[in-house]
Amino acid sequence: MDTEGFQAELGPSDARASAEPSPSRGLLDVLAVAAVVLDASGRIVLWSPQAEQLLGYPAQEALGQYAARLLVAEEDFDRVLELFARVMESGEPWAGVFPVRHKDGSTRLLEFRNMRLTDDSGDVYALGLATDQAILRQVEQDVALSTRLVAQSPIGLAVLDTALRYVAVNPALERINGMPAQAHLGRRVRQALPFLGAEAVEAAMREVLATGVPQVDRSVVGRTPADPDHDHAWSVSYYRLEAPGGTVLGVAASVIDVTDRHRAATEAYHARQRLALIADASVRIGTTLDLEQTARELAETVVPDLADVAAVDILDTTLHHSPGPGGSSAGQSVFRALAVAAAYETEAVAAADPVGEPARYEADRLVTRSVTTGTPVLVPHVGAEDLPRIARDGESAARLARAGLHSYLAVPLIARGTVLGALDLKRLRNPLPFDDDDLVLAGELANRAAVSIDNARWYQRERATALTLQRTLLPQHPASRPRLEIASRYQPAGAASEVGGDWFDVIPLSGDRTALVVGDVMGSGINAAATMGQLRNTTRALAGLGLDPAQVLRHVDRSSTGLEQAIATCVYAVHDPHRDECRIATAGHLPPVLLRPGRAPALLDLPTGAPLGVGGITFHATTIRLAPGDQLVLYTDGLVETRDQDIDTRLQVLLDLLATPRPSLEETCDHLLSTLRHPDDYDDVALLIARALG
Repeated sequence: MDTEGFQAELGPSDARASAEPSPSRGLLDVLAVAAVVLDASGRIVLWSPQAEQLLGYPAQEALGQYAARLLVAEEDFDRVLELFARVMESGEPWAGVFPVRHKDGSTRLLEFRNMRLTDDSGDVYALGLATDQAILRQVEQDVALSTRLVAQSPIGLAVLDTALRYVAVNPALERINGMPAQAHLGRRVRQALPFLGAEAVEAAMREVLATGVPQVDRSVVGRTPADPDHDHAWSVSYYRLEAPGGTVLGVAASVIDVTDRHRAATEAYHARQRLALIADASVRIGTTLDLEQTARELAETVVPDLADVAAVDILDTTLHHSPGPGGSSAGQSVFRALAVAAAYETEAVAAADPVGEPARYEADRLVTRSVTTGTPVLVPHVGAEDLPRIARDGESAARLARAGLHSYLAVPLIARGTVLGALDLKRLRNPLPFDDDDLVLAGELANRAAVSIDNARWYQRERATALTLQRTLLPQHPASRPRLEIASRYQPAGAASEVGGDWFDVIPLSGDRTALVVGDVMGSGINAAATMGQLRNTTRALAGLGLDPAQVLRHVDRSSTGLEQAIATCVYAVHDPHRDECRIATAGHLPPVLLRPGRAPALLDLPTGAPLGVGGITFHATTIRLAPGDQLVLYTDGLVETRDQDIDTRLQVLLDLLATPRPSLEETCDHLLSTLRHPDDYDDVALLIARALG
């Protein structure tokens, strides 16, 4: 496109600007069009600078000369006179190619346009406009090629003036925008394509106009009249247009439809997100065997990447491991919400079932259908008619509507062929509806989590059984003994750990004597609890024979041979109130603490001995004085052992705590457990405190 043609398309303000003197070079300058005027006799009366440039003769040499003799070779002389006479006589212009002699003696083919001129006196002249034929043909070819390239290019092309109004668009851009060229011309982008994100597009164009720095391969996503219902993506480049002299003419834009590439990149990005979410779930879900914690990990993993609000609901029957009050009847199902997570504060959380409380769902509830059929339920676009089947009641449905629920997905939690419950997912702020890819991802996460949830529930069942057995085998309320005050505690390990085999016992003996026993079976679970019961019964039976503590431990060690979990530590003490003394023997156990009024608590220095079950070990008993007011503290390692501190440090902490007397032994027990123990500790603890009375 030539500069003059481009400027002809500009508005009034731009036309005024183009009329100002400018050093710019237009198409006529590129062609070096020479102007020559001859009088009626054929003499040169006007000679333009371009004529000098084209033919080599300066004006002083050309003016007044016969043009034919100066510029034409002899063999062409007659022909040029004939053409001159025809133009001057008939007044018809002539155009064509004619050989002309240059000052250097060479001959050049020039493209001529000749016409007759008449002045106000009636005198006639001949005007000749000429340019080099080779240059003209090259320009014609370039223009033709440019025109054809622009018209046939599959890339959308546009030219905009300095006011960012369309000056020209090619057919490809007409197809891309779904608008004819006439609907573009004279309009700005925001007027022609108002929903394309025109403000950002025009801002980029203004920057290119101001700086001259092209912006290449910018991504633009939006909709045009060509496809108003779907987003498309384009790669757009902007370049500043300048005249040869540097005058800014406007902006050129090239537009390539890259919707398929954009969709592929988007799908790849989402695929990477899904893989990352699955990898994250593999690490985060199932870190413990605590059922509620596992459910929370699942809910917190899926927000906000997959859902705005997530809930994990478990069938009550799976928690009881058998049909019962929490079973299904008449199409109803009883669930118990284990976890609810939200990406942000929202009223939708209040619409969810309260965590920990049972909820009876009717058969028409979507989550009921999911667990009943064992298949996902997807509602991409939630309507008013869907809310009653999602919410538990009318108030909850209203809350979900106000929160902006627009898409819903329920996925069953299935492990080892058993439906455990459902993962309930809602989208509120996330504008995209759930689709089949989300369904596959949610199903994968649900399958992984269901195995962890199933492991947790079976673990909790076994743990509950072991804990019941443990508590059943322990003395509920040790009987009071003569001249001896007793307090005891048993505390199981945290919910994420199995119950161990810790025990304590208070055994009445003859002569007002009392046997005090604390032991710890190595291992955990039902087997450890059962072994503990056997060892406790054996110890009680041997204690009734009046044997020395060392002999009792020796016989218990022999009897433990063959037990499945036979290794155990134990401390066995016999208090004699008539002698104010206590005889003690230990089998690999931590030393008891002796508290005497007015003195600092101290660990008893006793022969440690080997644990029970090792076999062939000799045990030794030690006698200590236990006067009225003295206290003996027996405990298992669960009271003092931790993973981050050594045992000596923890024993010193125990002594420091006992240094401050408490009003009662019961309060001392509670203080020790609350200070030294954490709810998530991995080991259980048995504690027995005895105080001699006067």
